[in-house]
Amino acid sequence: MVLKRKVKKRTEHYKKHVGQVPGTLIYTGEKSNKDFHIEAFDYTKDTFTESVLTKIEDTYTFKETDSVSWINVDGLKHTEQIEKIGKQYDLHPLVLEDIVNTTQRPKIDEYEDYLFIVLKMLYYDKDENIVIEQVSFVLGKNYVLSFQESEGDVFDTIRERLRLGNGRIRNLKSDYLLYALIDAVVDNYFSIIETLGNKIEDLETDLFAGHTRENISIDVQQLKREILKVRRAIFPLREIINRVEKGEHPLIYKKTITYYRDIYDHLIQVSENIDIYREMIWSLMDMYMTTISNKMNEVMKVLTIISSIFIPLTFLAGIYGMNFEYIPELRYRYGYFVLLGVMFIMFIGLLYYFKRKKWL
Repeated sequence: MVLKRKVKKRTEHYKKHVGQVPGTLIYTGEKSNKDFHIEAFDYTKDTFTESVLTKIEDTYTFKETDSVSWINVDGLKHTEQIEKIGKQYDLHPLVLEDIVNTTQRPKIDEYEDYLFIVLKMLYYDKDENIVIEQVSFVLGKNYVLSFQESEGDVFDTIRERLRLGNGRIRNLKSDYLLYALIDAVVDNYFSIIETLGNKIEDLETDLFAGHTRENISIDVQQLKREILKVRRAIFPLREIINRVEKGEHPLIYKKTITYYRDIYDHLIQVSENIDIYREMIWSLMDMYMTTISNKMNEVMKVLTIISSIFIPLTFLAGIYGMNFEYIPELRYRYGYFVLLGVMFIMFIGLLYYFKRKKWL
């Protein structure tokens, strides 16, 4: 039933766009109960202001200022508000459609006056399940717009650097601000990868120790699905950063390209770790099947040894259990005890033989 519900939910996401006019804003996410929230950071080398905006119109003034502005919008289900922001900042209708379409593959679109980037932000919830949230960025001449499904992200360090004026973030343009935001997302990938690696190592330790609990196969399958989800979210980002690094868009200054190249190096490292963990997951599956097979072989070995011991004993019991009248040993006074002794000696002899062969 759970699988059917997931398939149905995934299918509904696609059905929302069937037959719609291109550029129609339809929110496809699941966080529909989140409020609309806007925060703005406006700064120069010497000045800084931080504010929470209550009206859409308050965002319009940041477009024309000489300072650098970061406007963060939370709540993608509020498509009318996002459409107003898009019109003010001259965003293409297809860009707005991609912003609210949370199933969008990570990508980059280059326009004359701005860059549009979609990527996936990953984090673990309280139940240690991976949450994938779409984040969209619009880079303008002196501003960066970011759109998220709900409040809560990995950008707290960026906010703190802006407040304190640490580093070079307040000394450079909006393209460096975009780099810092993407870098924060990518840095968080490392914590995701580290957690996945710890889970895999724990399972590997259990399997090596022979602890094949009932739900270990479910844990392996869950890890396999998590690795695939992370891979789908991260791998396309390499292409995005590669295009930024090798492109010649006027909004990306040459002195900032080096920083984007550093992101690309980090993504290569993350991708390599993902590939390694994928191989480890497949090895865990093979190891699990081997462990189960070995346990079955041990059981079969014990049963075979028991059967081998009782075959000759059953043979003797069968002979003297026949109903022939003239069996010589039947009238011997101590025949019963002799037969029991012979059977006991055969039993001990077979055990000794199996022990010498190291079958026991």
